[in-house]
Amino acid sequence: QVQLMESGGGLVQPGGSLRLSCTASGSIFRLDAMGWYRQAPGKQRELVAGITSGGSANYADSVKGRFTISRDNAKNTVYLQMNSLKPEDTAVYSCNARAWDNRLRFGDYWGQGTQVTVSS
Repeated sequence: QVQLMESGGGLVQPGGSLRLSCTASGSIFRLDAMGWYRQAPGKQRELVAGITSGGSANYADSVKGRFTISRDNAKNTVYLQMNSLKPEDTAVYSCNARAWDNRLRFGDYWGQGTQVTVSS
């Protein structure tokens, strides 16, 4: 089984910054694409940013130019640097990873989520 553990959420003022981290552990053979999703109250979950194992990234239009996704394959960790935060960025942010486990089964894994609140 593969587990994902997120950290870095919290309360920040508009215009501020936060950095989220997500580390994968467990019976990992190989990590594939990783990404960050968010869900605000009363809204559907949406993709914020994704990154392939080779480092190619894609972003939701609403965060382009403000958020940066990166990963450290040696540490099985993906990061989301969030700058110029806006109140509409308030949501629960969840990490996602696609991975092969040690039995070579391919799966889609989720973290428990971390709250990001942007408010003055």
